[in-house]
Amino acid sequence: MKKISIDPITRLEGHGRIDIFLNDEGDVANAYFVIPELRGFEQFCVGRPAEEMPRLTNRICGVCPEAHHMAATKALDDLFKVEPSSAVKKVRELFYMAFYVTDHTTHFYALGGPDFVVGPDAPPAERNILGVIHKVGVDIGKQVIDTRRRNHDIIKKLGGRGVHPVAGIPGGWSQAVTPDLQKEIEEAARQNVEFALFSLELFAKIVLENKEYVDMVLSDAYTHRTYYMGLVDANNQVNFYDGVVRVVDPEGKEFVRYDPRDYPQHVAERVEPWTYLKFPYLKQVGWKGFVDGKESGVYCATPLSRLNVSDGMPTPKAQEAYEKMYETLGSKKVNGRYAPVHFRLATHWARLVELLFAAERMLELAQDPEITDPNVRPVVKPPAVAPFRDIPGEGLEGVGCVEAPRGTLTHHYWADEQAILKKVNLIVGTTNNYAPMAMSIKKAAQSLIKKGQVISNGLLNRIEMAFRNYDPCFSCATHSLPGQMPLEVNIYNARGEVVEKLSQFVE
Repeated sequence: MKKISIDPITRLEGHGRIDIFLNDEGDVANAYFVIPELRGFEQFCVGRPAEEMPRLTNRICGVCPEAHHMAATKALDDLFKVEPSSAVKKVRELFYMAFYVTDHTTHFYALGGPDFVVGPDAPPAERNILGVIHKVGVDIGKQVIDTRRRNHDIIKKLGGRGVHPVAGIPGGWSQAVTPDLQKEIEEAARQNVEFALFSLELFAKIVLENKEYVDMVLSDAYTHRTYYMGLVDANNQVNFYDGVVRVVDPEGKEFVRYDPRDYPQHVAERVEPWTYLKFPYLKQVGWKGFVDGKESGVYCATPLSRLNVSDGMPTPKAQEAYEKMYETLGSKKVNGRYAPVHFRLATHWARLVELLFAAERMLELAQDPEITDPNVRPVVKPPAVAPFRDIPGEGLEGVGCVEAPRGTLTHHYWADEQAILKKVNLIVGTTNNYAPMAMSIKKAAQSLIKKGQVISNGLLNRIEMAFRNYDPCFSCATHSLPGQMPLEVNIYNARGEVVEKLSQFVE
């Protein structure tokens, strides 16, 4: 059996490799998406004061520290049993929208975009941000850089630091928005809206007007029909900062809707012996292996997933872009809402729709009179000690959840009566998507590699494109295995037969 390894894989955060095994006929027998690193951040946090978590967990990743900062801050709200005021929530969300603009801009232009702008078969040295600028022009490159610059400046002013924010506190935010800062943010948000509209036009010109690219997006090689997960507001519209978790099945029917605190009732995780990253699945469906369909518990949590679970976007221009995407991709309305789109490469388009929503929402918040309320730092009283839900003893417990750009992000903390952490569980966006990514890698490899075919760099890059559209962050995703999160382990003999099954906390 012949083995092909793509090591290291490129244009992602973290480390990984792809191992492809060919049978004697030269066809793909199997493919593995291997994550070889274990950082164990959950265990690092045990024994630390809970108040440190917004500053500690944002060190997990330099790409999306704002997401971990916000999830940790919301977990402290829950742990200390304090409800943030309306003004606090708006300031936090304003900060978060600026982050979303920078992050989605980075992925489209620097990580995922080069495959389309420069071309999937272009030399590796050209498939990067410099290649994109060379192809589309220096002026567009300046727009990208300027968009990131102005939003990172706002992140620094609202978050207290430019990379690892420090403003989140239980029930509040340490940095109020002054009238002068409000004006600055409002102008930046207007520019963000124009940049997002421009990016959607660029996508239409480069991708949608190119038949080869459209055929690739619509091809079976990059198609999976799974469950989808994402946060929605009371109107079932996309919400990055707050809301409830909604899961729909492959046909778009609501499967479950739950408060983030109840995630252990709905999400379980399993491990495989060939990787350090865990595989979440829907507990009520069960693990059926790396297969899609309604009978499989595999779900996806990405920009495309968030749009698939929603009934629409909360802002007008984003709603127009949302409708255009679904209509163009042939989605029909069922019971008043669009059926899910299963073409995984369409995630790049969905990401730009979200970029526009983040920009519009940022503008709405910047224009809200309440945003300059100076009373955003409340005095938090010691919380009452309550029984743990999942482990015995008396103490404090809190769950915080936001939509990270890569998927639903959950922080779950258990602490003693002195608010010293006893246990931490993190389910990050990339972890949610690990099973779909593994399936996408295998399907792309099986579709693209055939007997007698020359294995070119361009072909291998097209296989990498199967994971790259998920915008994975593996430094965020690799954590420790001990704990009470449901896990299943299968032990195989040399013939690949299951000889023993081990499980914990799986009903």
